[in-house]
Amino acid sequence: MAMLTAEGESATTDRPKNGIVWLAAWPVLAVFVLSNAVTPLYVVWQGELGFSAGVLTAIFASYIAGLLGALLVAGVVSDRVGRKPVLLPAIGLAVLACVLFATAGSVVVLAVARLLTGIAVGATVSAGMAAVTDLGGSARKRLAALAASSAMVLGAGFGPLLAGILAETVPGPTVTIFVVEIVVLASAFVVVARLDLPAGAGGRGPWIRVPSVAQGGRTAVLLGIAVFAPGITSTSFVLSLGPSLLTQVLGTGNRMLAGALAFVMFLGATGIQFAVRRLRVCAILLGGAGATVASMLTLLLSLSLSSLPIFAAAAVLAGIGQGLGQLGGLTAISASVPADRLAEANAAQNVGGYLPAAILPLSTGFLSDAIGMTSGATTFAVVVIAAAVAGGALVVRRAPGGQVAART
Repeated sequence: MAMLTAEGESATTDRPKNGIVWLAAWPVLAVFVLSNAVTPLYVVWQGELGFSAGVLTAIFASYIAGLLGALLVAGVVSDRVGRKPVLLPAIGLAVLACVLFATAGSVVVLAVARLLTGIAVGATVSAGMAAVTDLGGSARKRLAALAASSAMVLGAGFGPLLAGILAETVPGPTVTIFVVEIVVLASAFVVVARLDLPAGAGGRGPWIRVPSVAQGGRTAVLLGIAVFAPGITSTSFVLSLGPSLLTQVLGTGNRMLAGALAFVMFLGATGIQFAVRRLRVCAILLGGAGATVASMLTLLLSLSLSSLPIFAAAAVLAGIGQGLGQLGGLTAISASVPADRLAEANAAQNVGGYLPAAILPLSTGFLSDAIGMTSGATTFAVVVIAAAVAGGALVVRRAPGGQVAART
């Protein structure tokens, strides 16, 4: 079987083709389709298994736990032994998660399936995004950051849309989407197997550790986390508690609508990255912080007016906040971190982002059980607004004179 190379079909040119960069992003998209495909199905499982909003967010948090656990290992392993030995098993775990979801008959099985999904996503975030950058080469750093980041958010949005449509239109609402996803993952496995990815750089030290960053890239990672964390926490709220809020506060339990809202949210995250790809990194990050603040203010307004359209606007703004924070951070990292530490730096940014994205929605779920969905969501919005404002202030303070504002 012929190998696909960064240099193109003949492997004789020095500049990698754009098409290979986008093809390398396909496995990222495929795994992220699974990451949020369960969003519109939570209400179905709640009806069948009878669990509360707190238990729902605990199931969601098991996904984040798996992701964070993978990030402690995958970045180091990927940089040392190569991208394929991490990506291929990750895709296999995603297939196993699909089987568990399709056959789930208890909360425990759902939690295990979400845990495996998180592990697969964490490995893909570290190794998959680094693989896209590897194949982009020095001449395609910005394109590679755009391809990896947009594949992540587009996959994350397409999964719940497809799941919602299938859940409302075909038999087996909690089965069909996972059969389709297995086919998608199989294609991603073939792509990874054929890509000509570089071997690992080796190295010493512990294999399991909190991701560390080379000194020259620490500011980039810190600023990326400062904006990415509030943004992805906002989208995590929509993904975990959004369907319950739609049912309990806004008066609709349509699964297709829940999936469509998630899709539009991540479509906003994807589109904004293409729109701002030529802006300076500092401007991108400040835009992300501003979008997250606007999202939470809009969420508060939607709760006050019990307005579905305003809630949809809040979801789109949350996606924009996540997309800008993610793109700004990845672009800065790719410009300041050497290739043999790139996966670990990507992992560090995602650990910093996903940790609050697990803790805050989980806390909000149990708080909502105690004081009501509206009050719980209001508390969540206030906390995220404070975090986003602090993140924007950090970008301004740590980027004097445009050091991080320079185009990369």
